[in-house]
Amino acid sequence: MELFVEQAGEGAPVVLLHGLTATHRYVVMGSKALERSGHLVIAYDARAHGRSDPAPDPAAYTYPDLCADLGRVMDERGVQRAVLAGASMGAHTLLRFALEHPERVAGLVVITPAYTPEDFGDERSLRRWDALADGLRERGVEGFVDAYGDPGVPEQWRENVLKVIRQRLSAHEHPRALADAIQAVPRSRPFDALEDLGAIGAPTVVVADRDEPDPGHPLRVGEAYARAIPGARLVVEEAGRSPIAWQGSQLSKVIAEVAR
Repeated sequence: MELFVEQAGEGAPVVLLHGLTATHRYVVMGSKALERSGHLVIAYDARAHGRSDPAPDPAAYTYPDLCADLGRVMDERGVQRAVLAGASMGAHTLLRFALEHPERVAGLVVITPAYTPEDFGDERSLRRWDALADGLRERGVEGFVDAYGDPGVPEQWRENVLKVIRQRLSAHEHPRALADAIQAVPRSRPFDALEDLGAIGAPTVVVADRDEPDPGHPLRVGEAYARAIPGARLVVEEAGRSPIAWQGSQLSKVIAEVAR
Protein backbone atom coordinates (compact mmCIF):
# COMPACT_ATOMS: atom_id res chain seq x y z
CA MET A 1 0.00 0.00 0.00
CA GLU A 2 1.62 3.22 -1.20
CA LEU A 3 0.87 6.52 0.53
CA PHE A 4 1.23 9.77 -1.39
CA VAL A 5 3.64 12.04 0.50
CA GLU A 6 4.86 15.57 -0.20
CA GLN A 7 7.94 17.02 1.48
CA ALA A 8 9.24 20.58 1.28
CA GLY A 9 11.52 22.96 3.13
CA GLU A 10 14.33 22.45 5.60
CA GLY A 11 14.59 22.73 9.36
CA ALA A 12 12.58 21.44 12.31
CA PRO A 13 10.19 18.77 10.97
CA VAL A 14 6.42 19.21 10.96
CA VAL A 15 4.05 16.45 9.85
CA LEU A 16 0.55 17.43 8.69
CA LEU A 17 -2.43 15.06 8.98
CA HIS A 18 -5.77 15.80 7.33
CA GLY A 19 -9.33 14.91 8.25
CA LEU A 20 -11.74 12.26 6.97
CA THR A 21 -12.67 12.87 3.27
CA ALA A 22 -9.93 15.52 2.92
CA THR A 23 -6.40 15.33 1.46
CA HIS A 24 -2.97 16.58 2.49
CA ARG A 25 -3.77 20.01 1.02
CA TYR A 26 -6.58 20.59 3.51
CA VAL A 27 -4.52 21.14 6.64
CA VAL A 28 -2.81 24.46 5.93
CA MET A 29 -4.81 24.96 2.71
CA GLY A 30 -1.80 25.13 0.43
CA SER A 31 0.02 27.76 2.48
CA LYS A 32 3.84 27.67 2.20
CA ALA A 33 4.37 29.79 5.31
CA LEU A 34 5.83 26.89 7.31
CA GLU A 35 8.47 26.15 4.67
CA ARG A 36 9.35 29.84 4.42
CA SER A 37 9.73 30.08 8.20
CA GLY A 38 12.39 27.36 8.24
CA HIS A 39 10.58 24.06 8.67
CA LEU A 40 10.69 20.71 6.95
CA VAL A 41 7.02 20.05 6.13
CA ILE A 42 5.76 16.53 5.43
CA ALA A 43 2.14 16.11 4.36
CA TYR A 44 0.53 12.91 3.16
CA ASP A 45 -2.79 11.49 2.00
CA ALA A 46 -4.21 8.94 4.41
CA ARG A 47 -5.01 5.48 3.07
CA ALA A 48 -7.80 5.65 0.41
CA HIS A 49 -7.64 9.44 0.41
CA GLY A 50 -6.33 11.62 -2.40
CA ARG A 51 -3.65 9.75 -4.33
CA SER A 52 -2.93 7.11 -1.69
CA ASP A 53 -3.79 3.45 -2.20
CA PRO A 54 -6.81 1.83 -0.55
CA ALA A 55 -6.28 -0.29 2.54
CA PRO A 56 -5.76 -4.03 1.91
CA ASP A 57 -9.05 -4.71 3.70
CA PRO A 58 -12.27 -2.61 3.68
CA ALA A 59 -12.23 -2.57 7.49
CA ALA A 60 -8.56 -1.52 7.80
CA TYR A 61 -9.21 2.16 8.44
CA THR A 62 -9.01 2.08 12.21
CA TYR A 63 -6.96 4.44 14.35
CA PRO A 64 -4.35 1.75 14.99
CA ASP A 65 -3.97 1.49 11.20
CA LEU A 66 -3.77 5.27 10.76
CA CYS A 67 -1.32 5.57 13.66
CA ALA A 68 0.92 2.92 12.08
CA ASP A 69 0.84 4.83 8.79
CA LEU A 70 2.05 7.98 10.55
CA GLY A 71 4.98 6.11 12.05
CA ARG A 72 5.79 4.59 8.68
CA VAL A 73 5.78 7.98 6.93
CA MET A 74 8.15 9.37 9.55
CA ASP A 75 10.42 6.33 9.33
CA GLU A 76 10.61 6.43 5.55
CA ARG A 77 11.51 10.13 5.64
CA GLY A 78 14.15 9.62 8.31
CA VAL A 79 12.29 11.71 10.89
CA GLN A 80 12.71 10.44 14.41
CA ARG A 81 10.86 13.29 16.17
CA ALA A 82 8.49 15.95 14.86
CA VAL A 83 5.76 18.43 15.62
CA LEU A 84 2.48 16.84 14.54
CA ALA A 85 -0.43 19.00 13.35
CA GLY A 86 -3.69 17.34 12.37
CA ALA A 87 -7.34 18.18 11.79
CA SER A 88 -10.29 16.05 12.97
CA MET A 89 -9.35 12.46 12.03
CA GLY A 90 -5.75 13.67 11.78
CA ALA A 91 -6.00 15.22 15.25
CA HIS A 92 -7.29 11.98 16.72
CA THR A 93 -4.55 10.02 14.95
CA LEU A 94 -1.72 12.18 16.28
CA LEU A 95 -3.09 12.00 19.82
CA ARG A 96 -3.07 8.20 19.70
CA PHE A 97 0.45 8.33 18.27
CA ALA A 98 1.55 10.69 21.06
CA LEU A 99 0.16 8.32 23.68
CA GLU A 100 1.88 5.30 22.14
CA HIS A 101 5.15 6.96 21.03
CA PRO A 102 5.76 10.05 23.22
CA GLU A 103 9.47 10.01 22.44
CA ARG A 104 8.71 10.80 18.79
CA VAL A 105 6.58 13.89 19.45
CA ALA A 106 8.15 17.34 19.79
CA GLY A 107 4.81 19.13 19.94
CA LEU A 108 1.15 18.83 18.96
CA VAL A 109 -1.35 21.06 17.19
CA VAL A 110 -4.76 19.45 17.65
CA ILE A 111 -7.11 21.05 15.11
CA THR A 112 -10.91 20.81 15.39
CA PRO A 113 -11.21 17.50 17.26
CA ALA A 114 -14.64 15.87 17.18
CA TYR A 115 -14.32 12.52 18.95
CA THR A 116 -15.94 12.28 22.37
CA PRO A 117 -15.65 8.95 24.21
CA GLU A 118 -19.11 9.28 25.74
CA ASP A 119 -20.76 9.63 22.32
CA PHE A 120 -18.79 6.84 20.64
CA GLY A 121 -21.03 4.32 18.89
CA ASP A 122 -24.04 6.63 18.74
CA GLU A 123 -26.42 4.90 16.33
CA ARG A 124 -27.80 8.10 14.83
CA SER A 125 -24.30 9.36 14.03
CA LEU A 126 -23.24 6.02 12.54
CA ARG A 127 -26.35 5.90 10.33
CA ARG A 128 -25.41 9.32 8.98
CA TRP A 129 -21.86 8.19 8.17
CA ASP A 130 -23.27 5.08 6.49
CA ALA A 131 -25.62 7.24 4.40
CA LEU A 132 -22.72 9.43 3.30
CA ALA A 133 -20.72 6.34 2.31
CA ASP A 134 -23.66 4.87 0.40
CA GLY A 135 -24.25 8.16 -1.39
CA LEU A 136 -20.62 8.29 -2.48
CA ARG A 137 -20.66 4.67 -3.69
CA GLU A 138 -23.91 5.00 -5.59
CA ARG A 139 -23.67 8.47 -7.16
CA GLY A 140 -20.24 9.86 -6.48
CA VAL A 141 -19.69 13.38 -5.22
CA GLU A 142 -23.27 14.54 -5.76
CA GLY A 143 -24.58 11.45 -3.97
CA PHE A 144 -22.42 12.38 -0.98
CA VAL A 145 -23.57 16.01 -1.10
CA ASP A 146 -27.23 14.96 -1.27
CA ALA A 147 -26.76 12.66 1.71
CA TYR A 148 -24.94 15.45 3.56
CA GLY A 149 -27.96 17.74 3.13
CA ASP A 150 -28.18 21.14 4.75
CA PRO A 151 -24.81 21.85 6.39
CA GLY A 152 -26.61 23.65 9.21
CA VAL A 153 -24.50 26.81 9.08
CA PRO A 154 -25.50 30.47 8.75
CA GLU A 155 -26.16 31.68 5.19
CA GLN A 156 -22.83 33.54 5.07
CA TRP A 157 -20.96 30.21 5.38
CA ARG A 158 -23.29 27.87 3.45
CA GLU A 159 -22.05 28.39 -0.10
CA ASN A 160 -18.41 28.09 0.91
CA VAL A 161 -19.02 24.93 2.96
CA LEU A 162 -20.78 23.15 0.08
CA LYS A 163 -18.10 24.31 -2.37
CA VAL A 164 -15.33 22.90 -0.20
CA ILE A 165 -17.19 19.60 0.26
CA ARG A 166 -17.40 19.18 -3.52
CA GLN A 167 -13.75 20.13 -3.98
CA ARG A 168 -12.59 17.71 -1.30
CA LEU A 169 -14.65 14.79 -2.58
CA SER A 170 -13.45 15.36 -6.16
CA ALA A 171 -9.79 14.95 -5.13
CA HIS A 172 -9.84 11.19 -4.46
CA GLU A 173 -8.65 8.51 -6.87
CA HIS A 174 -10.45 5.66 -5.04
CA PRO A 175 -13.91 6.90 -4.02
CA ARG A 176 -15.29 3.45 -3.24
CA ALA A 177 -12.40 2.78 -0.87
CA LEU A 178 -12.96 6.23 0.64
CA ALA A 179 -16.55 5.15 1.30
CA ASP A 180 -15.14 2.19 3.27
CA ALA A 181 -13.06 4.62 5.32
CA ILE A 182 -16.08 6.84 5.94
CA GLN A 183 -17.81 3.87 7.57
CA ALA A 184 -14.81 2.42 9.42
CA VAL A 185 -13.16 5.48 10.98
CA PRO A 186 -16.16 6.57 13.12
CA ARG A 187 -16.35 3.00 14.45
CA SER A 188 -12.80 3.15 15.85
CA ARG A 189 -11.66 4.75 19.11
CA PRO A 190 -8.45 6.81 19.02
CA PHE A 191 -8.33 6.55 22.84
CA ASP A 192 -10.70 5.34 25.53
CA ALA A 193 -11.28 8.37 27.78
CA LEU A 194 -10.40 12.06 27.87
CA GLU A 195 -8.49 11.34 31.07
CA ASP A 196 -6.04 9.36 28.91
CA LEU A 197 -4.86 12.66 27.41
CA GLY A 198 -3.43 13.60 30.80
CA ALA A 199 -0.42 11.42 29.90
CA ILE A 200 0.61 13.73 27.05
CA GLY A 201 3.72 15.70 27.93
CA ALA A 202 4.48 17.45 24.64
CA PRO A 203 3.71 21.17 24.19
CA THR A 204 0.19 21.30 22.76
CA VAL A 205 -2.13 23.83 21.14
CA VAL A 206 -5.77 22.98 20.49
CA VAL A 207 -7.30 24.93 17.59
CA ALA A 208 -11.10 24.88 17.87
CA ASP A 209 -13.87 26.36 15.71
CA ARG A 210 -16.99 28.09 16.94
CA ASP A 211 -20.17 26.11 16.31
CA GLU A 212 -21.81 28.53 13.86
CA PRO A 213 -19.44 27.92 10.92
CA ASP A 214 -18.44 24.36 11.90
CA PRO A 215 -21.11 22.49 13.89
CA GLY A 216 -19.49 19.15 13.06
CA HIS A 217 -16.53 20.00 15.29
CA PRO A 218 -18.13 21.46 18.41
CA LEU A 219 -16.26 24.11 20.37
CA ARG A 220 -17.04 22.23 23.60
CA VAL A 221 -14.96 19.29 22.34
CA GLY A 222 -11.92 21.46 21.67
CA GLU A 223 -12.34 23.04 25.10
CA ALA A 224 -12.53 19.61 26.73
CA TYR A 225 -9.34 18.46 24.98
CA ALA A 226 -7.52 21.61 26.07
CA ARG A 227 -8.55 20.98 29.69
CA ALA A 228 -7.51 17.32 29.53
CA ILE A 229 -4.02 17.82 28.03
CA PRO A 230 -1.58 19.23 30.61
CA GLY A 231 -0.53 22.80 29.76
CA ALA A 232 -2.45 22.87 26.48
CA ARG A 233 -3.36 26.25 25.02
CA LEU A 234 -6.75 26.78 23.35
CA VAL A 235 -6.98 28.96 20.23
CA VAL A 236 -10.38 29.99 18.83
CA GLU A 237 -11.35 32.62 16.25
CA GLU A 238 -13.21 35.74 17.32
CA ALA A 239 -16.99 35.53 17.09
CA GLY A 240 -18.23 36.17 13.56
CA ARG A 241 -14.80 35.63 11.99
CA SER A 242 -13.71 32.83 9.68
CA PRO A 243 -12.32 29.84 11.65
CA ILE A 244 -8.55 29.71 12.06
CA ALA A 245 -8.68 26.13 10.76
CA TRP A 246 -9.88 27.54 7.42
CA GLN A 247 -7.05 30.07 7.17
CA GLY A 248 -3.84 28.37 6.10
CA SER A 249 -1.49 31.24 6.83
CA GLN A 250 -2.96 31.91 10.28
CA LEU A 251 -2.94 28.22 11.17
CA SER A 252 0.66 27.97 9.95
CA LYS A 253 1.63 30.69 12.43
CA VAL A 254 0.11 28.67 15.26
CA ILE A 255 1.99 25.55 14.13
CA ALA A 256 5.26 27.48 13.75
CA GLU A 257 5.00 28.73 17.33
CA VAL A 258 4.91 25.13 18.55
CA ALA A 259 7.69 24.08 16.17
CA ARG A 260 10.21 26.77 17.16
